[in-house]
Amino acid sequence: MLTILGFAMIATFLVLIMLKKMSPIAALVLIPALFCVFVGKGAKLGDYVIDGVTGLAPTAAMLMFAIVYFGVMIDVGLFDPVVRGILRFCKADPLRIVVGTAVLAAIVSLDGDGSTTFMITVSAMYPLYKRLKMSLVVMTGIAAMANGVMNTLPWGGPTARAATALKLDASDIFVPMIPALAMGLLFVLALAYVLGRRERKRLGVLTLDEVLVEETETVLVGAGAGKDVAKAGGSGKDVTRAGGSGPGVDLPDEPGDESFQGLDPDRPTLRPGLYWFNALLTVALLIAMIMEWLPIPVLFLLGAALALTVNFPHMPDQKARIAAHAENVLNVSGMVFAAAVFTGVLQGTGMVDHMAKWLVDNVPDGMGPHMALVTGVLSIPLTYFMSNDGFYFGVLPVLAEAGQAHGVSAVEIARASIVGQPLHMSSPLVPAVYVLVGMAKVEFGDHTRFVVKWAALTSLVVLGAGVLFGII
Repeated sequence: MLTILGFAMIATFLVLIMLKKMSPIAALVLIPALFCVFVGKGAKLGDYVIDGVTGLAPTAAMLMFAIVYFGVMIDVGLFDPVVRGILRFCKADPLRIVVGTAVLAAIVSLDGDGSTTFMITVSAMYPLYKRLKMSLVVMTGIAAMANGVMNTLPWGGPTARAATALKLDASDIFVPMIPALAMGLLFVLALAYVLGRRERKRLGVLTLDEVLVEETETVLVGAGAGKDVAKAGGSGKDVTRAGGSGPGVDLPDEPGDESFQGLDPDRPTLRPGLYWFNALLTVALLIAMIMEWLPIPVLFLLGAALALTVNFPHMPDQKARIAAHAENVLNVSGMVFAAAVFTGVLQGTGMVDHMAKWLVDNVPDGMGPHMALVTGVLSIPLTYFMSNDGFYFGVLPVLAEAGQAHGVSAVEIARASIVGQPLHMSSPLVPAVYVLVGMAKVEFGDHTRFVVKWAALTSLVVLGAGVLFGII
C-alpha cells in the first residue's frame, strides 16, 4: 500500500506542476501533507516536516549565502572577462550560444557544486538568451545535463556516497568510468549542437553590432526590472536578422517576456582595483570546499561576509547589495524548505523504502548475473525520485548484496550507480535546480517537461558506453 501511495504522491506532484495547476512551493507542501493523512500518519506530520527541515537546513543556509557571495562577485565584475570571452565565441549565433552554455556549465562544474555552476552559467548566458529571444528552457536543460555528468566527480557527492556505502575507494569507482562519462559529456555537447541548430533555424542567423560582443554587460538576474534592451550594446543600432525568422519548431516557449536589468561596463558596483583580491578569495573558497576544510555553509557565510566588507565597506552599500539579491535568496530558500516537507514525508512514512524494495524485489532472477546493468537502469528513476543519500545509503547496499550473490563485484555496482546523475540534477528534490530555474525565470514545470527525456537519454548513453567499454 505504501508503495502505491508513494508512486501516486510523486506522480500527482509532477503532473500538477507540469500542467501548472499548482506552484512548486504549494505542491511540495500540500501534496505530501495530504498523502501523509492518507497513509494514516497525519498526527506525525509535524515530526516528519521538522526532520526534513533539519536535514536540509544546512543546504538552505549554503544556498542563501552562496547567492549573496556570487551575486556580489557578479556586481563587482569578477566574471566580466569570462563572460566577454564566452560572448566573443558565441557572438549572436544561437548555435554557438547553446554550445557555449554546455561548455561553460561543464567547466564551472569542476568545483563540484551545482548551485555555483548554475549561478555563474545563468549570469553569463541569460543576457544573450533574452536579447535574442531564445528558448530559456534550452539553457536550463543543457546546463543541468552538463552539470549532471560532471557531478560524478569524486568531490561532487554521488561517487563519494557510493564509495562510503560500499566501503570502496572513490578512485576505483570514478577513474575507470571516465571514458563512459566522457561519452555522456560528448552527447550533451552534440545535443547542444542539435538544439542550437533548431534555435538558429527558428530565429535565423542574427547579426549584432560589434559593440555587443565587446561591451555586452553582465546581468544581475532578479535585481529588479528595468527597460527592455532593444539596441545592440547601447550603440543605438537596432538588432538585425540576417536569416529571417525561419519556420517554427516544437520548442517550449520561454516563460513570459519580462524585461531584465542590464548592467553596463561602467556600473557603480564595479571594483576593478579589487579584482585580484576577489579572484583569489573565490579560488580559496573553491579550494576550501574541495578540501573540506570547513562545512560548505560556513565557508559561504564567511566568504559572503568578507566579500561584502571589503568591496562595500560602507553600511548603506552593503544593505543595497543584500537587498538586490534578496528576491533570489527568498525564492530559493523557500523552495528548499518546501522540498523538506516532501522529503520528510516520503522518508518518514516509509514510502521511499517500500518503493525501493518493490523495485529491487521485482528484478527477474535471470538478471542476477547482470545486476550492474540493472543497477544502472534503476539508478535513473530512483535518483530522480529519491535523494542521493536515500539511494546510495538505502538502496545501493541491497543491490550490491544481490549482485555479489551472483558473482558481480561491488565496484561494478558502484560504477553503475552513478549513471543516473544527469537526470538527478533536475529532480524536484535537488535544491540547486531551483537556483537554476529561479535565476533563469523559467517555470519548473516547463524545465521538467523539456529536460526529462534528454537527461534520461544522456544517462542511458553513459550506461551503454560503460557496458560497451567493459567498465560495467
